[in-house]
Formats: sequence, structure tokens, C-alpha cells
Amino acid sequence: QLQASGGGLVQPGGSLRLSCAASGFTFDYYTIGWFRQAPGKEREGVSCIRYSGNSKFYVNSVKGRFTISRDNNKNTAYLLMNNLKPEDTAVYYCAATTISPLSSTWTREEIYNHWGQGTLVTVSS
Repeated sequence: QLQASGGGLVQPGGSLRLSCAASGFTFDYYTIGWFRQAPGKEREGVSCIRYSGNSKFYVNSVKGRFTISRDNNKNTAYLLMNNLKPEDTAVYYCAATTISPLSSTWTREEIYNHWGQGTLVTVSS
């Protein structure tokens, strides 16, 4: 089970940190991905971190602004979002997979077999 939290309303240029708490499986063995779905749009991959934490991937639109991390001792992954823009408004989901994806495959939703319920991020003045 995955529980995403930390969403909310923030002004443009502000920051939020999302958390993804895992339970019921061995978190250390899983790659964690963050996805988002904006109103009227398809869900897209935002970022991904492999089980070791050594490999991280980002969609181009968030590079330099978002940072993914994980604490395997706490069974939790994080997404620190800085310099938020209105176009970042979406429901954010975390997902987990035992696959160690490549830069060309981490956005494929079908490889993730655990999904959280989503947390809403609204960027607006």
C-alpha cells in the first residue's frame, strides 16, 4: 500500500514537499515513481528513483525545480517541488515497481504494480 500526502494550495514560485509512505511490502526493493494528472489531461510521469536511490529521472518540465529522494529506513519517498508554476497543478500519485527502469521506460505506467491514492497540488495566486 502507498499513501501520498503533502499536497495543497501554493502560490506560484512557492514550494511543497510530497511524501509517499509505503507499507505491506519491502520498500528497499522497489523503484518509486511520481506521476501527475492535470484536469483534462492524461497522467504523465514526473520523476522516478530506483531502489538504491542512485538513479533518478525527471520529466523535462520539472528538471531543476523538483527533487526526488527516499528514506528506506522510513519506507518513504519524497518529491520536493520548488518554484512551482500554475501548470504544475494536478493530482500527484506515487507508484512502486520491482523493475529498475531505464531513462526510456520509467514513465510506462504498466510496469508499476502499486499505486497510491493521489494528493492534489494547486498552484494559484
